[in-house]
Amino acid sequence: MSRHVVAVAVTDGAPIFELAVVCEVFGIERTDLVNPWYDFRLCAAQPGPLRTAAGLVVQTPYGLDDLARADTVIVSAIAPPTRDDPPEPLLEALRQAYDRGARIASICSGVYAVAAAGLLDARPATTHWMVADHFAETFPAVKLDPDVLYVDDGQILTSAGTGAGIDLCLHLVELDHGAAIANTVARRMVVPPHRDGGQAQYVQPSVTTTSHPGLGQCLDWARAHLHLPLTVADLARRAGLGPRTFVRRFADATGLSPLRWLTSERIRLAQQLLETTDEPVERIARLTGFGTAPNLRQHFRRAASVSPQTYRRVFRAGR
Repeated sequence: MSRHVVAVAVTDGAPIFELAVVCEVFGIERTDLVNPWYDFRLCAAQPGPLRTAAGLVVQTPYGLDDLARADTVIVSAIAPPTRDDPPEPLLEALRQAYDRGARIASICSGVYAVAAAGLLDARPATTHWMVADHFAETFPAVKLDPDVLYVDDGQILTSAGTGAGIDLCLHLVELDHGAAIANTVARRMVVPPHRDGGQAQYVQPSVTTTSHPGLGQCLDWARAHLHLPLTVADLARRAGLGPRTFVRRFADATGLSPLRWLTSERIRLAQQLLETTDEPVERIARLTGFGTAPNLRQHFRRAASVSPQTYRRVFRAGR
């Protein structure tokens, strides 16, 4: 039985964690679980010597020819400026591997190379939420989903950032060897074999600001009174404007409707309370203006992709 070759494209300045995850999952010999285990190869995507972002020299005994012939090709995270201008030999190797029927996977910003090779046009994909807007502008033909941990689109798989690389790699092991083997690998790594929700729960909430004096004071007042059943008329009156004028100026200043902004601010406050207090969900619902726990759960799951209880369990675990 021939060994399944997993080849990883290594670029200079590569973020170390994402590269280490791939080495941990596929590069450690696990013949006690599956014999044979993977044939793991680190392939230089650029002339060497190659170093990680932390300055560690990476020994890459294989090259792009080996990458193009592999059964599974993984593009680990790529740091700028290489991320924004991937070397053409790497892109050509990815195209050759794809044409041969190889499975292509990317971790975090490695998706830039896969997209630059033209392999993601009209296909779903994901990447780290912090670069999602930049990626979407750079590759508008890709159906980007910034909320999920990873996307399995058959021959091509992509993951979000850092920890989501573990999720994707364990998913690949499960595809090849079944859930029991993937679960055992996860236990040895002391990580969950599967995580609920997507990466929306990890996105840092942003605070909307505006230079408009009346609107700025209105936003501050609304944040201090989110527990009240606020209406557009309430906010407009606070800003000293008519409702129609207020809605128009509010959208121009924030890019959101007043009600959508209120919902996002209430979710942000709910996240803070879930992270920093032991208040029950019912009380948090009242404090944030959602009124009832079911209403909070509905809006929270829509925004963060997990329930308030799951969010609290994740973000309160280390406190």
